[in-house]
Amino acid sequence: MHAQRRRFMIAGLMLATLAGLTHPAQAQAEQAYPTRPVRIITDSAPGGSIDVPTRIIAESLSRLWGQQAVVINQPGAGGAIAVRTVTAAAPDGYTLGVAGVSAFVALPGTADNLPIQVPRDVTPVGYVGGAPMFITAAPWLHVKTLPELIALAKQKPGELSFGVNGIGRLTHLTGELLQSRAGIKLLMVPYSGGTAQILTDMMGQRVALVFDAYSGINGAVDAKNAVPLAVASAKRLAVSPELPTVAETLPGFEAVGWQALIAPAGTPDAIVAKLNADLIKAMSDPDAKKRLGELGRDDRAMSPQETLTFIQGEQAKWAPIVQQIAGVH
Repeated sequence: MHAQRRRFMIAGLMLATLAGLTHPAQAQAEQAYPTRPVRIITDSAPGGSIDVPTRIIAESLSRLWGQQAVVINQPGAGGAIAVRTVTAAAPDGYTLGVAGVSAFVALPGTADNLPIQVPRDVTPVGYVGGAPMFITAAPWLHVKTLPELIALAKQKPGELSFGVNGIGRLTHLTGELLQSRAGIKLLMVPYSGGTAQILTDMMGQRVALVFDAYSGINGAVDAKNAVPLAVASAKRLAVSPELPTVAETLPGFEAVGWQALIAPAGTPDAIVAKLNADLIKAMSDPDAKKRLGELGRDDRAMSPQETLTFIQGEQAKWAPIVQQIAGVH
């Protein structure tokens, strides 16, 4: 009996000793993070409205860390492929994701793993920024303002088409919100090739309207291949002060595409906290701040908890439109 008790005591002492050795080593590793390249997965196609700012932030993080932050594009399945990569990764901070509003408010049943539920599926790290949607029309449509578009749509119910980057994504939600608020009927056309493909079809007179952030449509606007009618922000933007907001025609209308940096569920709090602090530093870098500002993006700093609260608020905000779409499809 005494021998058995002695064995238990020795085993307990050994476990305590091992724990004492492991925890400082783990803490030291977390403090030194990152010690190798970090993957940042995005569901955006290269050059898309999420890809461009993600690469700006990744460059800034790489300078800060002295380690590469490597952006990996995994578009497809409404964002589910990218989300699956993040959720299946080891929770060690070396595989992260940049997920947009569409991944959190996606139409249930359209793709596996979507919509993302936080904090069950992933750990929110921080707010990456956001940019309002622009309502743009094809030049051949011959409309210059949002009221002109609404009037034309009422004359041709169901005839004017708008391209979207997938069922239930923000481009789709924006179109549904516009139809609901303006009392019009448009024709939704889904695409898998991103806004660039939609804009190509716009030039070919196959699509009349495109809704996307500035970084997605600015090239077409500069080339006179798309006409901006209004921006779905709360107030006019510094990058285009002459462009009216949608709310000036439809009071209260707002549609902003935002992104959050996410990590696999179970990522240590110390790594999440460091990532959040480094993200804020990277976005505050003068060069990154200038380049992001030129895209018409906001750069509010949020803690992981504030990011979680923000995401849940956005999910509640868009729920009625998602339910409306679900009733149609």
